[in-house]
Amino acid sequence: MKISIKYIVAIFAMALTFVSCSNDDETAVNELEGITKFKEITNDTHTIELYSHMGSLEQGYNEISLRIKENATNNYIKNAEVSWAPLMHMTMMTHSCPYSAVEKVTENGTLYKGYIMFQMAQNETEYWDLKIDYTINGVDYTVTDVIDVPASAKRKVNTFTGSDGVKYLLAYIEPHHPKVAVNDMKVGVWKMQNMMTFPVVDGYTVKIDPRMPSMGNHTSPNNVHATQTLAGGLYDGKLSLTMTGYWKINLQLANAEGTILKGEEITETVIASSIFFEIEF
Repeated sequence: MKISIKYIVAIFAMALTFVSCSNDDETAVNELEGITKFKEITNDTHTIELYSHMGSLEQGYNEISLRIKENATNNYIKNAEVSWAPLMHMTMMTHSCPYSAVEKVTENGTLYKGYIMFQMAQNETEYWDLKIDYTINGVDYTVTDVIDVPASAKRKVNTFTGSDGVKYLLAYIEPHHPKVAVNDMKVGVWKMQNMMTFPVVDGYTVKIDPRMPSMGNHTSPNNVHATQTLAGGLYDGKLSLTMTGYWKINLQLANAEGTILKGEEITETVIASSIFFEIEF
């Protein structure tokens, strides 16, 4: 029986396609790449796994991912609607903090993600808990547990009242791993509407002036103040770091009209702003 060359080529092409598809399945994207589980919260039906890039939380901005595992089957849920509510239990009061909605990362994946900005650290008598509400196939569930939020080693949060009488919160977000270069910088700006509501501030500018106090308080070139790309979003700028060591990133918060609401310009006599971030690498 004669077999045509076209037939052989067609069979070979199909085989390659099958192998390619199989390899694609085997090398599926690892949803957990770059993040580490730091806590599990369990109820009667599910276990909520919490992840972050540090494998922990800290005072300041935290990007948090989660997965929902069904206890009976160990299967991960792909079709949940999720929300969360962090709460600080102080001696005489409770309050929340800035946080985002929880969104599905990919359509067919199991990971959900958002951020929480803890403006305070826990202590011996005051603590944070996290309530997670979720709905699966029309059925509502909830879990709540205490979470560890230790103080950050360097200053990453500024909470203050501006000259307009509004209480603001500024948080350092990126770079996670600064380097000697012009780094992409990300900052969060929120205001306190009440003890439970902290909306994003839109249309402002976070002016930056990085300095090295131990090196004559010198600055660096090519910094770009942080501004918003989209309403409701975080602020992006450029942070120039010319050498390793300790840097104080002096800040000024300006409103949409350019009025400085908090922070001072660095001069020969003013060596540091009243609001700032710290990094050391």
